[in-house]
Amino acid sequence: MIGVLNREFAQPLKVNELAKEARMSPSTFYNHFKEVTGMSPIQFQIQLRLQEARRLLLTENLEAAEAAFQVGYESPSHFSREYSRKFGLSPMKDIRRLREML
Repeated sequence: MIGVLNREFAQPLKVNELAKEARMSPSTFYNHFKEVTGMSPIQFQIQLRLQEARRLLLTENLEAAEAAFQVGYESPSHFSREYSRKFGLSPMKDIRRLREML
């Protein structure tokens, strides 16, 4: 199931469908996923999205809103809040800092 999330991180998360595919109840799937990864399926998806957005911002020179949409966010402001929470800076400030380090 981690492979599915890795491939389809930009799609809406459907835990019930993942659980069904894994032949588990949703609660069993959730608990097993958290035991294996140390985070919930949604936390895992958010991490994947933010890491990919960071890569896109750094390597493709996208605007933050465009990167947000490409990784599955519907709201650039929601993306920016989650990005700042994860990396400690707004998307563009973080990318400037990373580029200065290169």
